[in-house]
Amino acid sequence: MTLPPEPKTPLWLLLQQLNNNPLGCLDAIYKRYGDIITIMSGSTPIVYVSNPSAIKQYLTNTKEITISTMPPVDTPIKAEEMGQQGIIHLDGLVHKHRRSLLMKAYHGERMNATGKSICEITKKMIGQQALGKTFIANEMLSQITLQVAIEIVIGLREGERYEKIKRLYTSSIKNEKSTLLKIVSKLPFTQLDLGRFSPWGYHKYLQKEISQFLYNEVKERRKQADSSRIDILSDLIFAYDETGKPLSDEEVRDLLFLPIPASNNGATDSLTWLFYWVHRLTDVRKQLLEELDSLGENPDPMKIVALPYLNAVCHETLRIYPSSIFSLPRVVVSPVEIVGYELIPGTILFTNIYSTHQRKDVYPEPKQFKPERFLEKKFSPYEFIPFGGGARGCIAGSFSIFQMKLVLATILSNYKLELVNKRPERPKYFNDQCYAESGVKMFMHGRRQH
Repeated sequence: MTLPPEPKTPLWLLLQQLNNNPLGCLDAIYKRYGDIITIMSGSTPIVYVSNPSAIKQYLTNTKEITISTMPPVDTPIKAEEMGQQGIIHLDGLVHKHRRSLLMKAYHGERMNATGKSICEITKKMIGQQALGKTFIANEMLSQITLQVAIEIVIGLREGERYEKIKRLYTSSIKNEKSTLLKIVSKLPFTQLDLGRFSPWGYHKYLQKEISQFLYNEVKERRKQADSSRIDILSDLIFAYDETGKPLSDEEVRDLLFLPIPASNNGATDSLTWLFYWVHRLTDVRKQLLEELDSLGENPDPMKIVALPYLNAVCHETLRIYPSSIFSLPRVVVSPVEIVGYELIPGTILFTNIYSTHQRKDVYPEPKQFKPERFLEKKFSPYEFIPFGGGARGCIAGSFSIFQMKLVLATILSNYKLELVNKRPERPKYFNDQCYAESGVKMFMHGRRQH
């Protein structure tokens, strides 16, 4: 067996380096060991790939390599907390079928109505920021993406039930980002449920409350089934499984659990980086404003998302700091050769998204923020992979870019903002997410005159 090279650094130290300086660590590994490396976890080889040819080879191989249902590394959410029938715990035909059900909300005719809603929510949230005051962009953007996610997934936008699920998810997201829970989630022996006032107990309490809310919502909505509603919950209530039977209330609840935080976390981090780059680079902001102003006041959302330079800026943001550094895993089920390396059954494969996006042969001057590269060249789905690829790619990947464009365009066209800190923003890493350490502090000057 010929495995890719293995870093000499002890695993515990490598993980510490990855947590403290994720992108610097990955840059150093790439420079020394190349674009395919092996890290041994006991007797299991874990192979990280940032070679486009190798990525294409194993993503398109469904015979020797299969989808893995193992959860992402470092996630504090366990399988039993979100149900065994959630989308990341399914495989085969069942996974393919459920995935198609969830994707309906993020494509087709619904996008136009959703686009208008995104613009309305964004105007409301940015309008709440006090003039002449500072605010944390990540916090404000999180409120926008959470409200959009709740509306798309459950169909709630106001009222008592909306306020309750918004409060629960806001508390859960805030708790999962807390330093204390990050430490607890890495140390299994500290994961003791000592009630709501203990870190792990509070985490378990929130997951249980969310699960119960979703279950109650499913049962209530099934009693008042309305086929005209356009949200994921309605899609699932009226759906049938691969055998022709309606999905159970438990199945629907489990499928609803993940889309809201998944849509909120990754989308918020990407939007935060987008606001950082656009307000850090004057030329980029100027060119964007010229393009946006060409549409006149109150443009149609579908015309906004079609703007080429806006699209390029969003793509470059996702290239330089992808919200997920690694893809979901795949597993070798029978001996296979990948670009000259022989992989045995049980080998786990991850796409190293960040390092793929940093290849100088694909992206000259990769550390520079250069949106024009996406106007000059069309990159393959194995070179530009911000949402992973294949059957495990992010369900809402294209929607995430759609949302990024509308939120930025709505705020940039109507308000003058400024970065408070002039020093470069530091990227941090947790739960496979690459986020801005400070949350990006901004100053609200006021409304912009067209």
